[in-house]
Amino acid sequence: MKPISVDDLAGRLGRWSAGRGSLYLLLAARLRELVDEGLLPAGTVLPPDRSLAAGLAVGRTTVIAAYDLLRQEGRLTRRRGSGTWVSPGGGAAAARAETANPMFVNLLEPPDGVLQFACAGPSAPPPRLVEAQRRAVDRLGGDDLGYHPSGHPVLRAALATRYRDLGVPTTAAQVLVTTGAQQALALLTRALVRPGDEVLVEAPTYPGALDLFREVGAVVRATDDLADALARSTPALVYAMPSFRNPTGSSLSALERTRLARSAGDVPLVFDEVLADLDLTGAPAPPPTPGVITVGSLSKVVWGGLRVGWVRADAALVARLARFKAVHDLGGAVLDQFAAVELLADFDAVRSERVTALRRQHDHLCARLREELPEWGFTPAEGGQTLWVRLPGVDAASYAQVALRHGVAVLPGASLDPTGGSGDRLRVPFTAAPAVISAAVAALADAWRAFGAESTRRPLVPSMSV
Repeated sequence: MKPISVDDLAGRLGRWSAGRGSLYLLLAARLRELVDEGLLPAGTVLPPDRSLAAGLAVGRTTVIAAYDLLRQEGRLTRRRGSGTWVSPGGGAAAARAETANPMFVNLLEPPDGVLQFACAGPSAPPPRLVEAQRRAVDRLGGDDLGYHPSGHPVLRAALATRYRDLGVPTTAAQVLVTTGAQQALALLTRALVRPGDEVLVEAPTYPGALDLFREVGAVVRATDDLADALARSTPALVYAMPSFRNPTGSSLSALERTRLARSAGDVPLVFDEVLADLDLTGAPAPPPTPGVITVGSLSKVVWGGLRVGWVRADAALVARLARFKAVHDLGGAVLDQFAAVELLADFDAVRSERVTALRRQHDHLCARLREELPEWGFTPAEGGQTLWVRLPGVDAASYAQVALRHGVAVLPGASLDPTGGSGDRLRVPFTAAPAVISAAVAALADAWRAFGAESTRRPLVPSMSV
């Protein structure tokens, strides 16, 4: 029998407590779904009552009642001194392991009125995108089958031109258009990482990349200094966010980027630059670093629903990635790619509008946090979309469960930190409208007061300094 950790189970439970009714019934209902769908296969040992109660920030009686209800249904077996596990035949056959990352689980939940602060991205499409889509329609026509696994030639040429304008000689053959940056990272992982390979990342970092590396069975190793770590090991891949790293907002200087690229040598070095254009100070994005694999996207500058990303790499790797992509989807939507071409033609204005809105939302979030949650610590962001908030001496994952019951979903820091640190951190985005941010902070403050009144708290795992 294989045990499941409290963190893993809490991730799979998702927004279990956001519905109506007694907490034990809501918990039992979600556990029942996981068992019946095979996501908790037969023989899975569940956490002890007390541990799960602390992790979910509920009373122990809530967990006991939920477990007992499922025991009566035959889905769980409970024995004093032996624990609780999923009964043989209690649900579906074992399913392939799926993500328990809170960021993705929250996206998969049906609409339920919970304020979505576990994910970061523009909350609505801008008028410029609507205009670009209209102009994109005029580009349709002619003799075009519509299948372009490498990306439509017009968009690949436009992206190559943008890189050349930024000072990096690039041809269209060095650009692969993807369905967002997430697919770009997925294709690179498939091409460059094998089970058991070591992947070197920053700590903390983007959780979507961590899920991809773990999915292929890689050994993820995190460090504060990638260049220094490369002097002692030769990983299969290095993944970094040099500009306004998600979630801390920190950036590498031009000198540090060059040092890292030289330290990597022949090791594939991936620079995830999806946030590079979101400098709240108004400074232009730093020039791309030559010799690295660059991942970009329009989802943060324009809108997440515009699923247009890309990889810039040597032509041989791009051709290999295109063959992988052809098997999956035969290429992205042509109309979206044409809209991207229109947006890139006036990208400075697109970026300026987005940064102006983000700066206003950032300042509003900082003001509301200082007013309603003065105990929380954070440093104002210089760019990106999120604040990296420190909760004073408590476990952020347990607090996030209470926040969920107050109507707001937030991302605890441990899910972004492969070292097991950042347990006292929350990632709080400033991507929503000011009125929505105000409502979310008010709910977080209510949850904070309720959390402080709870008699049980999950012990805090010491967090690494960031």
